[in-house]
Amino acid sequence: QVQLVESGGGLVQAGGSLRLSCAASGRTFSNYAMGWFRQAPGKEREIVAAISRSGGSTFYADSVKGRITISRDNAKNTVYLQMNSLRPEDTAVYYCAADRVLGDSYLPIRTVQYDSWGQGTQVTVSS
Repeated sequence: QVQLVESGGGLVQAGGSLRLSCAASGRTFSNYAMGWFRQAPGKEREIVAAISRSGGSTFYADSVKGRITISRDNAKNTVYLQMNSLRPEDTAVYYCAADRVLGDSYLPIRTVQYDSWGQGTQVTVSS
C-alpha cells in the first residue's frame, strides 16, 4: 500500500479558498488513481473528486463542480485539491485515497474501490 499524508486544511470564511495537498510515499505514485473524499459529522463519507493515473481524466461530485479542481504532480508524488468559493456545507474532514489501477482509463469514484487512505484534514467554512 501507499502511505498518504494530507495537509492544507483549516478555517476559512464562506467564499474563501483553500488548497489541500496529499503527499504519497512507499510505492510508484503514477500507478495509482487518486481521490479526495469528505465526511461531515453524522454523514457518510462521499466522493469529492478523482483523478486518473496520468491526470488526463477527472471526476467531480455535482456539489463541487465549478468550484473545486483536482490535480496531481507525479514528479512530486502529490495530489492537490484547490477549493474556491467555499460554502459552510463544505465543512468536513477531507481524506485523500489511492487505488492501484492497471490503466489510465480507470477512474474509481466509490470508497470501497480505494485501499489506501490518509488520516484526514479538517476543513471548516464559517458563514
